[in-house]
Amino acid sequence: MSKIIIKSNNAPEPIGPYSQAVLIGNMLFVSGQVALNPATGQMENTDITAETTQVMKNLSSILTQAGFDFSHVVKSTIFLKDLNNFNTVNELYGDYFKIDPPARETVEVSRLPRDAKVEISVIAVKS
Repeated sequence: MSKIIIKSNNAPEPIGPYSQAVLIGNMLFVSGQVALNPATGQMENTDITAETTQVMKNLSSILTQAGFDFSHVVKSTIFLKDLNNFNTVNELYGDYFKIDPPARETVEVSRLPRDAKVEISVIAVKS
């Protein structure tokens, strides 16, 4: 199986030596996304709602570029700077997974790139 690098112009450029996503066979590994707005290059960080919304938009753009959508996501990881934001992030995240949500863990971390409050990565699989 060959490794295919996925790049969406509708998601932010990587801020380090990594790809937005890597496709191997029917599995897509999407790097953690923060709330960088790809149009402005600025963080959408007025509050946790704005940040989470931008993160989900970025994930959607990458999934779409690879021919996937949120229904293909089987695993996700949410990193939060403050676990007190869990309920807000969980509610917004849940809007994308109404049926058969993926496996997931949510962890609190001391710091994220660009001083983000939330970062989310996903793994998607097509049957």
